[in-house]
Amino acid sequence: MKKKIRFYNSINTKIVFVIVLLLVFALQLIGANFITQIERQLVANFQEDRQVQMNFLESTILPFLELESNGEDNEVDPIQEINSLLADFSGNGITELQVVNEDLVVIGTSDSTQQNIVGQLSDDMDVRQALLSESTVPRQVIDPVTSNRRWKVVEPVYSNQEDGQFLGAILMESNIETVYNQISQITWIFLQSSAVAIILSLVLANMVSRALTKPIKEMQIQTRQIADGDYSGTLKVYGEDELGQLASLINDLSDDVAEAQESIDAERRRLNSVLTHMTDGVVATDRRGKIIIINDMAQTMLNLSEEEATGENLLSVLDVEEDITLRTILEKQEDYLINATKKGVPIILRASFSLIQRESGFISGIVCVLHDVTEQERIDEERKQFVSNVSHELRTPLTSMRSYIEALADGAWEDPELAPRFLAVTQNETDRMIRMIQDLLHLSRIDSGKSNLDLEIVDMNEMVDHVLNRFEMVIHSAEYQGKNYQIKKDLLKDAIFVEVDPDRMIQVLDNIMNNAIKYSPDGGTITGRMKVDSDYVVISISDQGMGIPQADLHKIFSRFYRVDRARSRAMGGSGLGLAISKEVVEQHGGQIWAESTEGQGTTFYLSLPYVPFEEEDEWV
Repeated sequence: MKKKIRFYNSINTKIVFVIVLLLVFALQLIGANFITQIERQLVANFQEDRQVQMNFLESTILPFLELESNGEDNEVDPIQEINSLLADFSGNGITELQVVNEDLVVIGTSDSTQQNIVGQLSDDMDVRQALLSESTVPRQVIDPVTSNRRWKVVEPVYSNQEDGQFLGAILMESNIETVYNQISQITWIFLQSSAVAIILSLVLANMVSRALTKPIKEMQIQTRQIADGDYSGTLKVYGEDELGQLASLINDLSDDVAEAQESIDAERRRLNSVLTHMTDGVVATDRRGKIIIINDMAQTMLNLSEEEATGENLLSVLDVEEDITLRTILEKQEDYLINATKKGVPIILRASFSLIQRESGFISGIVCVLHDVTEQERIDEERKQFVSNVSHELRTPLTSMRSYIEALADGAWEDPELAPRFLAVTQNETDRMIRMIQDLLHLSRIDSGKSNLDLEIVDMNEMVDHVLNRFEMVIHSAEYQGKNYQIKKDLLKDAIFVEVDPDRMIQVLDNIMNNAIKYSPDGGTITGRMKVDSDYVVISISDQGMGIPQADLHKIFSRFYRVDRARSRAMGGSGLGLAISKEVVEQHGGQIWAESTEGQGTTFYLSLPYVPFEEEDEWV
């Protein structure tokens, strides 16, 4: 049912209203600015004219005021001359002129009706203000009789002599109401012109609005016919504008509806596109388990083409015929792990199954989604290996401690030679477990993001030198008595400042130096070097030990990993030092790696980001 549109709701009315409203708003802004500027200009011109007249009158009266101020008898009566000048000067918009002497006594006026004030002391406050401020006092006043606006100027008069004696003042009042009458006339003319413009704009806006709304009304009728199933109508296209394009689109709508089947095919193609670009593999079968759809990712994961897979049994393609049956999938719909190859690399896939059912419950097919879980399985395996390593590393010292404690309990504590040695072993094993647990806690904090760095600007040259000096003292201690280790330095000549956490970085250097000493032969040399490479500071520590096999080189930063487990345990350590070092260096945005040759030694490298540090930066 067609709903009637009210007059004030129609587009035609809204367009007319908006156009007229914009015009009125524009006229308001233009009129306000125009009239304000006119008023300012006319008033300013009026005031300038009066000031010119005042200057002329002042120059004319000045000689007579000087005569009157001297008080000497002259052939010319200065007061009479002043009154004569005021009478001649009055008129032409000037309503009143007064002249007062230095004693503020009125000595002349242009108003014939107020001749009685001549000879009397002036009570005008503006005259007194002009005397006190020694400057002109201009202001606008209201005539108490006519209520007209007047422009009042009081000009003090001073002698031309060097002393500049005050001689009196001139008061001028002029009728400024005529200026405001002119402004009112201009405003009225502007309002009349605005009213005419608004009326014309109403007519024009109505014409424009009808030209716009006519095609819209025709479109409304045509779309209603299309909604009712009538596609035979054709809209008239009035032009190439937006409305013309819209009319053309509506004309095409009838043809588009007739091509509904083609739209369905387009939707199917879009669905195939979605399946093609999915990151998971998707395989769909019919009710017998024969593959009817397989996307590109599933083809890559299963290493077969669409032609090879279409029509084949899903279970045989997944190579799980011996483990599960189609009935098992229909009943349980469980996930299964499948071994496959992707581009020649072994991968693990999780196959998830779901049924395609109609509303009646009839099963018309199966959808299998394949997700690559190789990385997840690897992480899970590493977690299991980590737990196994921790258990093994803790069991060994605990077993040793238990054996020694049992021996002490059986009476060895009474032996003065055995008891201290057994207690020392127990204490060493306890310290070893404590260090391992501290390292594990440190790694846990790093993994959880709770290990924060306390960054400082540090001279890395000085820090490395400090660590090497400290280890030089260590190798000459009693612990290494009889061994001839040497430490060489190849550091930078100038200071190099890097933003690091000093404690963490010293911990990394200590770990590498400890390993270098442990695995260096008697008489071996450990060399510490530094260099600047582009935006990085590279620190290297080399030893002359037994080296690391190339097959194990990429694993040395793994937790609990040891190249030679038996020798590593004999030398102590938890197997976590290099793992912690790697995490700390990466926290600083750097890298750590190793290069090694079996039988010749190993070199560890630390690369830290470096920003040039100027001396004046210290004072910023």
